[in-house]
Amino acid sequence: MTNRNIIDAIIEIVKSPQYKLKEYSSSHNRANAMGEALEEYIKDAFAGTIGESDAEIRNRELSKTFSYLGNQNNPPDSMLKGGGDAIEVKKIESANSALALNSSYPKAKLFSYSKMISNACRDCEKWTVRDMIYAVGVLRENNLKSLALVYGSEYCAEQSVYEKIRQAIKEGVESIERIEFAETNELGRVNRVDPLGITYLRVRGMWHIENPFVTFNYIYQRNEDKNFTLMVIINEEKIESFSNYTELIKLSQQVDSLHIEDKEIKDPNNPAKLRKVKLITFTV
Repeated sequence: MTNRNIIDAIIEIVKSPQYKLKEYSSSHNRANAMGEALEEYIKDAFAGTIGESDAEIRNRELSKTFSYLGNQNNPPDSMLKGGGDAIEVKKIESANSALALNSSYPKAKLFSYSKMISNACRDCEKWTVRDMIYAVGVLRENNLKSLALVYGSEYCAEQSVYEKIRQAIKEGVESIERIEFAETNELGRVNRVDPLGITYLRVRGMWHIENPFVTFNYIYQRNEDKNFTLMVIINEEKIESFSNYTELIKLSQQVDSLHIEDKEIKDPNNPAKLRKVKLITFTV
């Protein structure tokens, strides 16, 4: 069996668009909360189970597709089998809202040595680094208005950029005199704040990043009159590594609202440089 990838997900979404997310989720007994419904929809898109109502069959397909399915406390939300991409799902309720990443800074790639991932994620397969897909859904009432699938390598700066800031703040906090600090992966933890020594203070980072539709508005603007908009950005080297890319090209010749365009985007580490990418869009 060939491992599934982002091209499979795009094809699945185009062939079976399900922008009425609450209705779709309820009919398949998937989830109640809209954020959870979005996560389940993304799983279905990658596993090819958007139209599957039998829970046992779906579970088998998910197991064939993913090596890891995570939780809300540790990124990523899922990882594709065979050393495939990691996927982080984020929901927003306003077209221009930023993404709340909380204590985890943006990731161009996911590394197995990261302290932010769980042991289950680290040990699910033998791996060192994975490409990172951000799946960002704009939810309006009970519908999925827009969905962006973008790779961290086109969206986020390299790890050292964020780590440098995090480390500088952490060292600054810990340099304050006459305060008892404890070892922590967060920016700091102050112990024994009160005379009884029973109160402690956690110093945490709250990272945010502009959503992909705002970040890449210089190459694509959504049509708000459409019921649903899909935007995907993949660099040329990555897309050429997918053997099923020709299937997507053929589908674009059959579906009028599916387009594949050559574009150039700013390098996240040096905006003076431009990167060649494929912009894939679809509307309903």
